[in-house]
Amino acid sequence: MDDDIRILQLVPEPLPTFRADVAVLFGKYLPRQGVHCAIVGKAGTGSLDGTGFVSADRPAPGGRRWAREFAFFRLCLRKLWGTSRRDVDLIQVRDMVTVGLAGLVAARLKGLPFVYWMSFPMSEGRILRARAELAARPSLHYRLVLLKGLVEKKLLYSVVMRCAHHVFVQSTEMQAMVAHEGIARDKLTPVPMGVDTEAIKPETIAARRLPGWEGVPVVAYLGTLDRARQLDTVMDAVVLLRQEHPAARLLLIGDSATPADIVKLREHAAAIGLPEDAYTITGWLPGAEAMALLAGADAAISYFPRGPLLDSASPTKLLEYMALGIPAIGNDNPDQVALLTSSQAGLLTDSTPAAFAQAMAAILADRATARARAAAGPDWIENQRSYRVLSAAVAQRYRSILQQFRPNPSPGKHPA
Repeated sequence: MDDDIRILQLVPEPLPTFRADVAVLFGKYLPRQGVHCAIVGKAGTGSLDGTGFVSADRPAPGGRRWAREFAFFRLCLRKLWGTSRRDVDLIQVRDMVTVGLAGLVAARLKGLPFVYWMSFPMSEGRILRARAELAARPSLHYRLVLLKGLVEKKLLYSVVMRCAHHVFVQSTEMQAMVAHEGIARDKLTPVPMGVDTEAIKPETIAARRLPGWEGVPVVAYLGTLDRARQLDTVMDAVVLLRQEHPAARLLLIGDSATPADIVKLREHAAAIGLPEDAYTITGWLPGAEAMALLAGADAAISYFPRGPLLDSASPTKLLEYMALGIPAIGNDNPDQVALLTSSQAGLLTDSTPAAFAQAMAAILADRATARARAAAGPDWIENQRSYRVLSAAVAQRYRSILQQFRPNPSPGKHPA
């Protein structure tokens, strides 16, 4: 294509990454729109073949954390200084303030537009975490973490975003948050999470149950079990549900990178009287196996804790539930409110255990109606939140950025 776009993108994730808004959006769907990405990320394990990127670079694995971070930063600088307008049309940095500053400088020196992609307010998260730790136990380490967060936040909004040609954000809620920091709203484009509907097709998934769980009500949750997700709330809701449906089971499909989080979750179950045979934590499963178990559940829960930072997120699990046509329950995270209000393909509750228990009981009381409601999900996702649709919008935005920055073709793109 004559209007193909070449992006150099630097990301904080290890490569290969399993984040859909990187691997699927940039590696699979955007190339179909003529947007091709050379990616630079942190050291990871696994082959980089077949990822869909023009090139994928990462530092060698191993070494202490500071050495790994330094190797990654050095790689980023080498790629930034080594690129030119003949290689790429645009430089983009994701969720890294210091690398973003370097990317901004490199783009200015080389006559390229610079774009920042914000998937989560990292600086604000670092500040909140440091202040919470300092309130509980003052330490030099968290004073330094707090200082880093404050400095990065100042640089992000006063320099990196202000000087960027465009900024992509995760949601309309995040767009409002960033605009509140003084960034012009018209240079902010929300790109919510989506679904690879070519990979998640309800007609290709054979639903199944765990052995011994046939014939009992099953409520499922798919995703990380990190302590920050506050899944105590989901367990509390199931205890309330079991007052009406004593045989109800909770299926937690996922795990935490911190083993202590799982220990805490099990301790909470014991403390509230949820028997060990009433719930199962599967750990991470292959995608096909996880989808089969999810499809075999009577209902699926998407609980996302509320808060100033988390409200700006765009949860993925509700999208996946809807794409599979599973009766879904989502709490009042802003993105989930918009999804369920627009699609009418699931139940929306507030964030209390009682509200979740009531919604689960409503589904179990009339499963046919719940399934009929959920049947609207796959088509709605395909037309509104599939990566096919999102990639077309993102590609159009990139072309608009380049048109505003440089009306004429870049060197090497003149017609023959």
